[in-house]
Amino acid sequence: MTPQHLEELAGRALAEARPTVYWTDRPDAPEPVPPLVEAARADLVVIGGGLTGLWAAIQALEDDPSADVVLLEARSVGHGASGRNGGFLAGSLTHGLAHGVATWPHQTETLLRLGRENLAAIADFAVRHGIDADLRMCGKTTVAVRPHQVAVLQASARLHVEHGEDAAFLDAAAVRADIDSPTYLGGLRVRSNYGLVDPARLCWGLLRVARELGARIHEGSAVTGLERLRDGVRVRTATGSIDARRVVIATNAFPGPLRRLRSWVLPVYDHVLVTEPLGAERLERLGWRENQGVSDAGNQFHYYRRTPDDRILWGGYDAIYYFGNRIDVALEQRPASHRLLARHFFETFPQLEDLRFTHRWAGVIDSTTRFTPVFGTALGGRVAYAVGFTGLGVGSSRFGARVALDLVGGRETERTRLDMVHRKPVPFPPEPLRWAVVQVTRGALARQDRDGGQRGLWLRTLDRFGVGFNS
Repeated sequence: MTPQHLEELAGRALAEARPTVYWTDRPDAPEPVPPLVEAARADLVVIGGGLTGLWAAIQALEDDPSADVVLLEARSVGHGASGRNGGFLAGSLTHGLAHGVATWPHQTETLLRLGRENLAAIADFAVRHGIDADLRMCGKTTVAVRPHQVAVLQASARLHVEHGEDAAFLDAAAVRADIDSPTYLGGLRVRSNYGLVDPARLCWGLLRVARELGARIHEGSAVTGLERLRDGVRVRTATGSIDARRVVIATNAFPGPLRRLRSWVLPVYDHVLVTEPLGAERLERLGWRENQGVSDAGNQFHYYRRTPDDRILWGGYDAIYYFGNRIDVALEQRPASHRLLARHFFETFPQLEDLRFTHRWAGVIDSTTRFTPVFGTALGGRVAYAVGFTGLGVGSSRFGARVALDLVGGRETERTRLDMVHRKPVPFPPEPLRWAVVQVTRGALARQDRDGGQRGLWLRTLDRFGVGFNS
C-alpha cells in the first residue's frame, strides 16, 4: 500500500470511532458509590481503586475477616489503567523472562515460581467467586516484523524452554498459517503463563467481592494528604478524613499523597483502537483460530487481541510523555497517535481494509526506569506503596498488593526479601531534564528498531546504569 492509500484508509476507518473506552462502554457498569463525607476510623485504608488497590483490600480481608478496610478512589473504580488496558494477563513479575534473568539472575527461579503461583491464584479466585471476566489462559505470540528480530525471538524461545515454559519458535510460514500478515517474518509462540481477560469486568468483579468481604468503598474521594498520628495515620480528603492504623498506596501513575513517588514513576500515555466486529468472512481472511494475544518484537511495539465479541483491540507503539508528569483527561484523545495506529493496523492486515474502528482512547501507564514496580514504606512503616507496573500490572498487581500488605504489616516474607522489593530503581531526573531524557531515549529506541537492532551509545550508557524507558 502507498502512504497516501494508508492515510486515506486510516481517516475513513477512524471517522466514526467514539472517544471512549471499549471495555467500559456498556450499560451494566456498577452504580457509582458516594464519596467519603465524614470523619471515620479504620484498620486499613487503601488509596486507589485500580487492580492493586482492589487486590490489597481483598487480601487484607482474607488475612483477617474482622478487619475494618476502607478503599478510597479519586474517580471511579477501574477508571485508570486497570480498566482501559489491553487485557493481557502475564505471569511475569519482571517485565518478561529475559529482563528478569538479566536483572536478578540469582533469584530468577524464585521470581518465576512466585509469578506462576500468582497467575494461578488469579484464575482460581475468578472461578471461586464467579467473576465473569472472560479469563482465558491462551498464551501469547510475539512476532518479528524486522529481520533482526528473528534471531531475538529464536534466542527467546530457547530461554523460555530452558526455564520450563511451553514455547516454540515459528518460521514465517508457520506464524502466518496461524495469523496471516505479510509483515510477519517469524514468531515466538508461548502457550504457558499468558492469558487474556476483560479488564473492566475483572475490576468490577473484584469490587463486588471486596464489598462482600466487608470493605467500605468510597469513589470521588481523592486523598489530599497524610498526617502521622501517635498510633496511626490520618488520611484526608476534600470532604472527610479517616484515622487508620495502616495505609496502602496504590495510585500507580496518578499523583498520590507521597511526593517521593514522583521521582520513580513516569506517567506515559498509551493509545488504543478497537474495531467493529470482524464477522465470519473477515475471520476467515485472517485466521487467528487460537485467539491468543499478540505483540511485535520492536522497542516501539504494538499489542493486539480479539475481544469476546470478535473485534480487534490494537494498541501501543506511540508512548507519549508530557512535560511535568502531566495527566489530564484532555490528553486521552490524540488524533496524531490514533491515526498512526490506524495506518499501522492496515499495514499489518491489508486484507481488512474494509474494517472500521468504533472506539479510540488513551490511558496512563506507570513506568519506572527498571520496568518493574517500586515498593517501600513511609511514616514510620505505617504506610506502604506498590506502584510502577510499566504495562504488565493486570497480573502482577495482585502480587504487588501482597507485597505492600507484607511491608505495612511488618512481616518479613519470601516476597519482601526479593531484591526487586527492597532495592529501589534509579529515579527519573527532575524537569526539565526529565522531559529531555525521555525524548532522546524515545529517538534512540526508534533508531535501534530501524538500524537492525544495534544499540547506540546513548542506550548502552543507560544499560550500564540500569535505566530504561518503556510502556
